[in-house]
Amino acid sequence: MGLLSNRVERNEIKPGDHIYTYRAVFTYSHHGIYVGGSKVVDFRPEREANSPISEAVSDPMSSISSSCSVFPDCGFRQPGSGVTLTCLDCFLGKGSLYCFEYGVPPSVFLAKVRGGTCTTATSDLPEAVIHRTMYLLQNGFGNYDIFQNNCEDFALYCKTGLLIMDKLGVGRSGQASSAIGAPLAAIISSPLKLLMPNPIGVATITAGMYCMSRYATDIGVRSDVIKVDVEDLSVNLGFPSDDSMEEEEEVTSSARRITGSG
Repeated sequence: MGLLSNRVERNEIKPGDHIYTYRAVFTYSHHGIYVGGSKVVDFRPEREANSPISEAVSDPMSSISSSCSVFPDCGFRQPGSGVTLTCLDCFLGKGSLYCFEYGVPPSVFLAKVRGGTCTTATSDLPEAVIHRTMYLLQNGFGNYDIFQNNCEDFALYCKTGLLIMDKLGVGRSGQASSAIGAPLAAIISSPLKLLMPNPIGVATITAGMYCMSRYATDIGVRSDVIKVDVEDLSVNLGFPSDDSMEEEEEVTSSARRITGSG
């Protein structure tokens, strides 16, 4: 993989790799974890997990849903979950295959033109990555959110086990931080036009601010991330665990007995 492109061939990827592909003429990318056997586990909005609606019409971070005639289990997901098992062909659609980089030096990270391609954080061993991925396929990854809990966030968690503590900030996704960082850099640098009439100078400063804003939100350097076991993820993501659901059912049953309803 080079500085300008992380494109790889299919025979180069291994189980546990974080892969992605571009959609809509490189407008955005869709991410997932390759689990072997030409299968990928990805994360998409629940409403679109089994929907024929094109991704271009709705949420741009979701993947294409299609009927696969090769793999009967392609499209498998648990009810109420957006974590989906798909074959590599359906995951890629008409796009090319790219492999996300981990443990890159800050200089390489800053040199990347766009976000969502690498991180300074290191990946865990493939066995741990596959364990998290398959666990989430069975238990879900909470509610999809384009800025705080999208397909790239899912893949980053599977690879690192890192979770953002600040629920109000930007998620782990480099793609989302780029979308926010670019306008922010333009706004901050705009007053410099009065002091620096040279457009090249303004563009250079804007580009520098954009890169630094991306770097500041990378999970490898953030201070608001913690390592969370996948078995404890439901509590941190805010959706009820099995124990809390059982307690809720007991309270409901008690209430029905008291009121004489049901």
